[in-house]
Amino acid sequence: MRCLAIVLACLVWAVPAAAQTLAENNARLFDEIAEARGVSPAQLDRIRAIFAASPVLGQGNPAITRHAMTRAECNARAGGNALAAHVNRRFERICGAKFMAPLYDPATQRPEDATACIDQFEYPNIPCAHPVVWVKAREAALICAAEGKRLCDAHEWEGACQGALTPPDYRFDLARGLSASAAVNRMRAAHNAKHEGTARWSYGPAFQTGTCAQNSEKSPTCPGGGWKNCGSNTYPAGSFAGCASPLKVYDLNGNAAEHMNLPLAPDQMASAGSTTLGVTEMKGSWFIWDKYRAHPDWCRWRAPYWHGDRVMSPRSHENYHLGFRCCKTSGQTPGSQEF
Repeated sequence: MRCLAIVLACLVWAVPAAAQTLAENNARLFDEIAEARGVSPAQLDRIRAIFAASPVLGQGNPAITRHAMTRAECNARAGGNALAAHVNRRFERICGAKFMAPLYDPATQRPEDATACIDQFEYPNIPCAHPVVWVKAREAALICAAEGKRLCDAHEWEGACQGALTPPDYRFDLARGLSASAAVNRMRAAHNAKHEGTARWSYGPAFQTGTCAQNSEKSPTCPGGGWKNCGSNTYPAGSFAGCASPLKVYDLNGNAAEHMNLPLAPDQMASAGSTTLGVTEMKGSWFIWDKYRAHPDWCRWRAPYWHGDRVMSPRSHENYHLGFRCCKTSGQTPGSQEF
């Protein structure tokens, strides 16, 4: 009887609880965005419309996703209340929004000198919420704009990770007259050669396992990609206190890779007010990185033209381990921005 009980217990454990629908999960997500960050009803209406236009946008396919950690476990790591643990009134005064970090260079500036801020957590930018994935770059830009924010430029994400926002160093001269693919390849080669000698990760100067949200598993049915086959087996945002940059930005390594705007000309810089934007770049790494490091993921490393397209193209890439976070220019109004 004891052996039978053990077998039955294992069977019960192996059968997942009834999955909620994507629409039900997203409805709860919208309520939480309003409650945790104070996003307005008008802004939420725009966000709902963006989600409603996609059959996959959300925190993963609930029928197959097996998150690597529960929200309760994440909250326990934060002393029982992750929202309260991450309140930073100084940052709120500087950025004009909850859970954002100022972008600046500590060698010469104070946080109050920042001209831009970045979400501390992957969207929905709520401590212990699982990241939104299956998002196109265009959708990410529109969601950020709906909140009065914008998609980050590549150098801003890199500065948040490295621990110092330095002046943009895009080699636009190397892009003139070239296709997007050729321009990215030439620009990234120059950029990576310049920064490889000072490579670091968000948490320190050498790659570490066990530090970030990257010891999860791919679904057994996921050799490549696909909504029906690949679970977004992520961790709650901010689960690993040690996976934070010197500027207090979390999960830049691990959990979900992130969409970013890579400008190929000066008039494509989101940080300079562009809404046409440049091409897509996927930054960072994702939730299996402790087991499978598919490419470099140090802070200032720029990727090849993978799944490349214009950020605002309806065909921009989406997948089960790709999310985003938003930036905000200082003085930017809290209302929705128009594209």
